[in-house]
Amino acid sequence: MFYEFEIRTRNEEEIIDITKEIENIIEKSNVKEGIAHIFVPHATAGVILNESADPNIKIDFLKAIERIVPKRNNYLHDRIDSNAAAHIKSAFIGSSLTIPIKDGNLYLGTWQSIMFCEFDGPRSRRKIIVQVISN
Repeated sequence: MFYEFEIRTRNEEEIIDITKEIENIIEKSNVKEGIAHIFVPHATAGVILNESADPNIKIDFLKAIERIVPKRNNYLHDRIDSNAAAHIKSAFIGSSLTIPIKDGNLYLGTWQSIMFCEFDGPRSRRKIIVQVISN
C-alpha cells in the first residue's frame, strides 16, 4: 500500500517528528505484521530515527552535523544556488528508513521517533512517501 503526505517546514534547518503521521498510516493500512518503508524524495532533506522526548536532541543533532558539514565552505555547487551543504547533509543522513510492523504498530524502541530533517528550508511542501508491506 502506497501513501503520501506533505509537511511544511518553517526554518532553514529543522527536525520535525513525523511519527504520529506514520502511525496513522499504519492504522489505516490494517497491516498487522510487515514493514513500513519511509522515503523522502528530496535532495536537501532526510529522515532519521532518534529521540523526541527531549527537544534538545534536535538542537544538538543540527549543531553536530553543522560542525561536520559547515554551511559555507567554498563548495563549488554554491555558485549555482548556495545549498551545497544541504545536499551533502542529506546524503549523509539518508532519505529512507524501514521499520518493522508488529501487532499493527511500528516496532520502535522506547525512545525512538521518526524525524524529518530539513536542510534547505523553509519549504511550503515537503513530501513523505510511506510504503506499507504486509507479510
